[in-house]
Amino acid sequence: MSTVDPLLLSSSGSAGLPSKYTAPARSSVGSVSCLCRADSVSSSVYEDCETASVNLVEEGDAVPRHYPEESDVSRVAERFQSADSHFFHRLSLECSQNERQRKVSWGGVMEMQRSPSSLEIGAAPSSQEKPNRLPRGRNKSSHFEDLFSSEHEHDPRLIYINDPTRTNDRYEFTGNEIRTSKYTLITFLPKNLFIQFHRLAYVYFLVIAALNQLPPLAVFGRTASLFPLLFVLFVTAIKDGYEDWRRHRSDRNENNREACVLQHGDFRLKKWKSIRAGEVVKIHSNETMPCDMVLLGTSDPNGIAYIQTMNLDGESNLKTRYARQETVSMVSNSSYLGLIKCEQPNRNIYEFTATMELNNQRIPLGQSNIVLRGCQLKNTEWIIGVVVYAGQETKAMLNSTISRSKTSNLESYMNRETLWLSVFLLITCSVVATGMGVWLFKNTKNLDALPYYRKKYFTFGRENRKDFEFYGLALEIFFSFLSSVIIFQIMIPISLYITMELVRVGQSYFMIGDTRMYDSSSGSRFQCRSLNINEDLGQIRYIFSDKTGTLTQNKMEFQQASIYGRNYGSSLQVTSDSSHEISTAESSRQHGRKPKSEINVDPVLMTFLNQPLFGEERLAAHDFFLTLAACNTVIPVSIGSSPDLTNEVNEVGAIDYQGESPDEQALVIAASAYGYKLVERTTGHIVIDVLGERIRLDVLGLHEFDSVRKRMSVVVRFPDNTVKVLVKGADTSMLSILKRGSDDERFGSLDAKIRENTENHLSSYSSEGLRTLVIGSKYLNDEEFSEWQERYEEASTSMTERSAKLRQAAGLVECGLTLLGATGIEDKLQDGVPEAIECLRQAGIKVWVLTGDKQETAISIGLSCRLLTQSMQSIIINGSSEFECRRLLVDAKAKFGIKSTGFGLDSEDKEDLYNGDVSKLRSSNGQVSESGIQNFQLTGVVATDKSENSENTPNFKDTELALIIDGNSLVYILEKDLESELFDLATSCKVVICCRVAPLQKAGIVDLIKSRTSDMTLAIGDGANDVSMIQMADVGVGICGQEGRQAVMASDFAMGQFRFLKRLLLVHGHWNYQRMAYMILYNFYRNAVFVLMLFWYILHTAYSATLALTDWSSVFYSLIYTSVPTVVVGILDKDLSHNTLLYYPRLYEAGLRNEGYNMTLFWITMLDTLWQSLVLFYVPFFTYNISTMDIWSMGSLWTIAVVIIVNIHLAMDIQRWVLISHLAIWGSIAATFLCMVLIDSIPVFPNYGTIYNMAASRTYWLSVCLIIVLGLLPRFLCKVIYETFWPSDIQIARECELLKKLPQQMGSVPESDIS
Repeated sequence: MSTVDPLLLSSSGSAGLPSKYTAPARSSVGSVSCLCRADSVSSSVYEDCETASVNLVEEGDAVPRHYPEESDVSRVAERFQSADSHFFHRLSLECSQNERQRKVSWGGVMEMQRSPSSLEIGAAPSSQEKPNRLPRGRNKSSHFEDLFSSEHEHDPRLIYINDPTRTNDRYEFTGNEIRTSKYTLITFLPKNLFIQFHRLAYVYFLVIAALNQLPPLAVFGRTASLFPLLFVLFVTAIKDGYEDWRRHRSDRNENNREACVLQHGDFRLKKWKSIRAGEVVKIHSNETMPCDMVLLGTSDPNGIAYIQTMNLDGESNLKTRYARQETVSMVSNSSYLGLIKCEQPNRNIYEFTATMELNNQRIPLGQSNIVLRGCQLKNTEWIIGVVVYAGQETKAMLNSTISRSKTSNLESYMNRETLWLSVFLLITCSVVATGMGVWLFKNTKNLDALPYYRKKYFTFGRENRKDFEFYGLALEIFFSFLSSVIIFQIMIPISLYITMELVRVGQSYFMIGDTRMYDSSSGSRFQCRSLNINEDLGQIRYIFSDKTGTLTQNKMEFQQASIYGRNYGSSLQVTSDSSHEISTAESSRQHGRKPKSEINVDPVLMTFLNQPLFGEERLAAHDFFLTLAACNTVIPVSIGSSPDLTNEVNEVGAIDYQGESPDEQALVIAASAYGYKLVERTTGHIVIDVLGERIRLDVLGLHEFDSVRKRMSVVVRFPDNTVKVLVKGADTSMLSILKRGSDDERFGSLDAKIRENTENHLSSYSSEGLRTLVIGSKYLNDEEFSEWQERYEEASTSMTERSAKLRQAAGLVECGLTLLGATGIEDKLQDGVPEAIECLRQAGIKVWVLTGDKQETAISIGLSCRLLTQSMQSIIINGSSEFECRRLLVDAKAKFGIKSTGFGLDSEDKEDLYNGDVSKLRSSNGQVSESGIQNFQLTGVVATDKSENSENTPNFKDTELALIIDGNSLVYILEKDLESELFDLATSCKVVICCRVAPLQKAGIVDLIKSRTSDMTLAIGDGANDVSMIQMADVGVGICGQEGRQAVMASDFAMGQFRFLKRLLLVHGHWNYQRMAYMILYNFYRNAVFVLMLFWYILHTAYSATLALTDWSSVFYSLIYTSVPTVVVGILDKDLSHNTLLYYPRLYEAGLRNEGYNMTLFWITMLDTLWQSLVLFYVPFFTYNISTMDIWSMGSLWTIAVVIIVNIHLAMDIQRWVLISHLAIWGSIAATFLCMVLIDSIPVFPNYGTIYNMAASRTYWLSVCLIIVLGLLPRFLCKVIYETFWPSDIQIARECELLKKLPQQMGSVPESDIS
């Protein structure tokens, strides 16, 4: 989980290249290119073998052609291959021809140290996914895009130091001026309109308005028909213009900032926008970097600079950058000359590959030598650097893209119903057009005498006897159809999309303001980073969670150690004051400095380390803690009176260890507590205080941790001139590179015993939930060192395939190691995690854990967080080949009676399987240990004889399944033919834990569910390696944790603790879903009842497409009369209190069952709409049938009646009345009366004065009352009958709330409710 940036200059091997940088095909020693290309930003572990630099057919076939001597070839190849024989054996399997196509799909077993998806700020993740992945069955299951452009040139970029003219004249690099705005004064109007009309709704409005401008189709007034479109365009343009004005202001302020640039031999202030590539810039403390610069020197004599990258990647901890020692003299002499060859601009903020030519030397440059635009200089007086990327080419600007938007599940269903309404609209318009054609055909001879269609005008004045515009029967039918579309346009609820956006904004406001989701420990509040999927939170079926930093705190504490086969630290599980005293006293006694963070120490181990350095065990303990202190990228920072850690004064000050990895910090602090204190780290040496005596170790090379090797090593020279490699790494990668048994039987048995004891300790640590590392070392003779140094220097200065070459160089020394021991680090669970998981499971949500940790560690955490229970039966899939994985899956399904989802399952079985309630499960076989705690029985599923299996099949009922599977198995399983088997098995289990998985495999698991079900998925994580999973899921949640903010920036929602997920889903998710589901149905009803009322009127006016309502009444119906109550109810209505929803998690299942919105409810709503429209039209029709009322008076009655009935319809369904709800409902009715009075008071309108005459009539008010009663009575009766005899869970809980019968309302508030 934790990530480590490259530190030493010689460690630039971590700097990968853009994907187009490919080396000439040559056979490299043990090249791992077919496993992972030199482009270390690729998360796909197995790249296409056809592009690899070597084809591994057999382990011994890799021959380095560039070595002239055959003996050297054999020796190097043998040593490199022996470093990890298991690794190469697996590699040869993965790169075979018949499996090559499969390996590029979802990545392999190796987890990337820096997921590329973390590299794009706010952008969709990219993982160099191969394009040959077959498309999924569902459209919403998106595939990965290529984040890093592969179109980089082979020729490197040349930067002439302090010669910007020569640098820029040849290559025409961009200046440092940035522009984030979209518009200018000239382009604003056309460009903004062009962008707005990308929305289909606006195009629909425009077409309707254009049709209404034609004389034969002028149903509404031409101004009135344009008003809605112009209003929306104007408001949106104002909003866009204001936002772009703010961008212009920000760009102007940014470009006009000043920095010190070397000009005519002196540093002078220069505006940022004028800085060019090749110029030398000086930055002072707390200033921001104006561009991407390679460090030439710093105020620190060792060339160290501390920067904060908060503005770039969100990480608040300080990072160290280094100036090469070769350039220090350049700064002191003010002779800035040299040539830098660097890669072309790219988005990877964690990689940089370059070389510097200085004084006929080639100096390698890596990511630790560059500072990026937007970073701030901290704890360093000044730095000097040369600009390599400026303006839009800086990595910060290349990453300033916008993340992909997601569409909610309800909105996709709404589009389906909108299609039905469109069909209905076409049917009604066709009926009107056909009816009008038939009417015209029957009355062709009498058109001059009929009131609706006349060939001539009969009036006074000049128009008398003038020909009427009659276009013939065919055109009149066509025009009638288009006129009907204009009249019935609101049947397509275009305004609903705007209403949904307003409601989502309001919902997000209240979610952000929820103090119960505020994390006081980190000071982080809840964030809504996406406003499109609020309602999806109420329909989550699957949660995919990372472990470290998500379920756990990611605050590592050193707990236990295995040294030379002996276990230490078991007593530290209980904190004791005595151990604190020992640690502090010992630290103070040995030297005048102590670490800022103290830990408990084991007195036995402390006593042993104080003994003379004599004996194998004592030497092993010495090397063990030296490795902990030296093999890392942690920087000691003095906190106290003396800033110089090398000072020998006796003043007691604290040391703050700055590191990006909590694991490394914990190990360094532990070594310091035991007397091995890291006091200084520079580019070339490390100083460690060993029990009061300082030892200087010259750093000859550092191999960073990467996902291929899964280990880290440092080559150091001791004061006695001996060279040693110190290595730490995961047990899976370390145990296979230990030295073989000694020829001496006594020593061979001792080594075997030490290894056996260490492996037992590792298993014990994992079962306790500790994170484990194995420590080893090896002396290098002159021949081995020279060979490694040659390869290392070649790899460090290579501009192509640098990462792969560095891995090959590391393989030369990371072999034949002496096992020193192992460590166990505790990562405690976050507060409230067990309660949250239990609550989510009760709500019908399946929680899957996808982690890169060991299987035993993941299982232990699963037990402690109540994800796994003692009653569950486990299925473990650990396969090493496709055949074995297939056999394990098939046998597991047969053993537990799991049927394939498409074969032989009736509807009831499918429902049970869908919900994870498999009816054929084995009973629990948990066993009680001596401590009284029930252990989890690990039962691997192995192939057995079918006849034997059938004879011994126990009763499987009423037992839950848990699936545990490792990343190596997923490499083979995530294929089309095996994915279905895994899907059947995994969905039949209550719990799934995936161990040792790579970032892309996490995304593959999410896609496995998305592509085969319509279930909503949620992914939650805190690190860069979780971004792919977060972006793949329907809903992504980021944790503001210890590993930066990459996950947060890629997420839809962000929070400080995992436990807040319970409230987010069960409370806000439930509310948002219920509100939005009702609001969509209500909008369909509100528009359809108005359209159908007009439809009945047209049927009684010879299908003439005439209206009794005024133009403005039709426009204001959706804009003013009925819009505000919809928004208010969508934001504020609550069917249940938050206490009730948290106390009864099963109420969340209403969203899983689509109770709030489904096809049945839609058609019931449409039937109710049909009835109400009939009442609305025919009650006034029959009431005034024999009267002399004109059509405008009738239209006034219909307008008032429809507004009142739809608002009272809404009022009948409101669950929680507040003041603003009353104001919205009754205020809308009052506003309707007021608007009608104003409109009817304008003399030029044909309806002048109608409201005054109608309001004085008792028949008018009785008609309105009768319409309301008759229209809403069937709905009222149906609600009473249904809620009386078939109440839903929500209705029952609501009645309990109203009757004060809920436990929490009687003073028994569950503890889990208190955040």
